[in-house]
Amino acid sequence: MADVLMLSVSGCRGVVGTTLTPAMVSRFAGTIGRFLRDERKPSGKAASRPLVVIARDGRAGGHMVRDAARAGLLAAGCDVVDIGVAMTPSCAVSVDAIDADAGIVLTASHNPQQWNGLKFLLRARGKNSGLHNSSACAPPKAIADRVIGAFRETSGLEIDPTLVKWDQVGELEDAPAEGGFLHAARAAEAIADLRFTSAIKKRKFKVVLDCVNGAGRMISPSWLAATGCRVTALGDDDSGLFPHTPEPTRENLVSLTKAVKKAKADVGFAQDPDADRLAIVDERGQYIGEEYTLVLAAMALGEAGALKKNQTLVVNLSTSRMIEDIAARYGCGVKRAAVGEANVVELMKSFKSPLGGEGNGGVIWPKVTYIRDSLGAMGLVLGLMAHMKKPLSEIVKTIPAYAITKRKVDLKDLADAKRAVGAISKHYASERLDHQDGVRVDFDADRAWLHVRASNTEPIMRLIAEAPTQELATRILDDAARVIG
Repeated sequence: MADVLMLSVSGCRGVVGTTLTPAMVSRFAGTIGRFLRDERKPSGKAASRPLVVIARDGRAGGHMVRDAARAGLLAAGCDVVDIGVAMTPSCAVSVDAIDADAGIVLTASHNPQQWNGLKFLLRARGKNSGLHNSSACAPPKAIADRVIGAFRETSGLEIDPTLVKWDQVGELEDAPAEGGFLHAARAAEAIADLRFTSAIKKRKFKVVLDCVNGAGRMISPSWLAATGCRVTALGDDDSGLFPHTPEPTRENLVSLTKAVKKAKADVGFAQDPDADRLAIVDERGQYIGEEYTLVLAAMALGEAGALKKNQTLVVNLSTSRMIEDIAARYGCGVKRAAVGEANVVELMKSFKSPLGGEGNGGVIWPKVTYIRDSLGAMGLVLGLMAHMKKPLSEIVKTIPAYAITKRKVDLKDLADAKRAVGAISKHYASERLDHQDGVRVDFDADRAWLHVRASNTEPIMRLIAEAPTQELATRILDDAARVIG
């Protein structure tokens, strides 16, 4: 992975000590602080200081990033509540609960150990702010672009325009227990509202949970135990060192699959470092794929009667078409947004969607939070298993299966990405095209699709194809690779 500073709707990410420095972190946090300060000024008059919740994913070296971010926010005139090592959705719930203006999570999500970053969460206001007292989420692209533009404009300036005078510097409060407690309580309440709680407790599921020594370890094992599960936790120490490559994909979860078999567990769950994504291993020790996480969550809501006819689920362009099949089962439709949590949430709010997310294991359940949330996702999967009274592998068999294939191509610059998208669009001009994010090609006659786009979080081009058979999915990707050259 190239050593660059990534700036996108997902926030900023870089390699600690090279592209991600204390000065850069402080300036980016300060830019967010200035944005919040400007937003609070009524008609140009002085306003109270913005309140920002800050959290981190627990990776080694994160305390440096934390201190730099806190300094930048305080120097920009923001008050800060630091909830310590906490899941990204825990931060969002805390923002909602204390009526803060925003949250910042210090994380590089699934990126390798040497990376870190800042993920910006914004509490929405107004009539379209959210459902079920849930509001905080990644900001819309227009706001993210505005913050990034302001950050770039300050680069190299002798005087930092984000700074306030000595008597306007913000105040700091450390409250490390708050985020996890509030999040756990809200997730438990949401599961109870579906009437799944007693069924889960009755089953006493054996669960193996891999927290990858990240933020999920703070509340996930105890939360699962409180639901009546017998939990074996992997990657639950405070070293901040990932025991394996942190992205929860098949090749990185060999230890989890072995542990599920050894424990004769009912299910294995794997989180990424900031615990907003969830991958699943069935009772046979088989990795069933991140694409199934959102689909199983939708099934859980459907079986609980929480999906109403003609409601809309929202996913991104790269998510498996399994979601359309399951949504139709319960009389719902599906809308697709550009890749990026903020894009999905913005569309969810406009449709008042009861569920949304991404095929990377990211479930967005507004009943808990408008952030991808592995805790709520685990509860929904366990609730589905308890309700259907079947092993997970048997439940998966009821879902129409497709083969999805993904490839990555390193990028020298964004011009390469534009050329690739243009070439694909021209080559497949006779098919149904969607240009929201790169280009998605739908081969309707074959029930297959291709998505080609530049990543928001890594300097790579992503090529994804899905089809009823592996042979067709591979052939589509091979053909796309030839077109790109």
